[in-house]
Amino acid sequence: MKDILIIEDNEDVGGLIADFLRREGWSVVLCGSAEDGLALLEREAFKLLLLDIMLPGKDGFEALSEIRKTRSMPVMIMSAKTDDESKILGMEIGADDYVEKSVSIPVLTSKIKALLRRSYEVSESKEILSVGGLTVDLGARKVYKNGTSVEIMGKEYDLLVFLMQHPGQALRKEKIFDAVWGESCYSEMSSLSVYISWLREKIEDDPKNPKYIKTVYKVGYQFGE
Repeated sequence: MKDILIIEDNEDVGGLIADFLRREGWSVVLCGSAEDGLALLEREAFKLLLLDIMLPGKDGFEALSEIRKTRSMPVMIMSAKTDDESKILGMEIGADDYVEKSVSIPVLTSKIKALLRRSYEVSESKEILSVGGLTVDLGARKVYKNGTSVEIMGKEYDLLVFLMQHPGQALRKEKIFDAVWGESCYSEMSSLSVYISWLREKIEDDPKNPKYIKTVYKVGYQFGE
């Protein structure tokens, strides 16, 4: 498994970033289009994707949507599009972080290290989380409901794991958001309620009357009793 795949059509920018990341000790592959990057992901595994938005052919949003159908790998968008709408859309499609191309290399490498740490330190554990009929295999990053596999990936998975690791606790929204998205990550707090809704649709028998993820009035959420 290689470390980082960069999908960036500007050869100068992509090459510069790749060189700096290689100096940090990571193995890096650079692709100039979403199509080439997606094809490469079918053949090789990477720990993290650094993704541009404005690409020839398929743009970064389209590429990310396709990736999230089958993969939970961490994805960091790095784009010249700095408007709030683009940032929110990227996070809601499934990006783990969104940085502007003006970001300094030291800040970028720091964010990559933090994202890799959050994504893989827990997943390397062989621990099994189980509450009621819901089970999460942390080593395999797999979720099961009453023995049947449930497709939960990316931030949905990270959110579920965090909640299950704190059963019965009334968790403030800010604490959940900082733990799952990271304090320095760009996103809106409203993203949390969106992901909670998506999770309920997948794990609850009756999403409108949840037994797993309960809303705690004026506080946040609680997993189980």
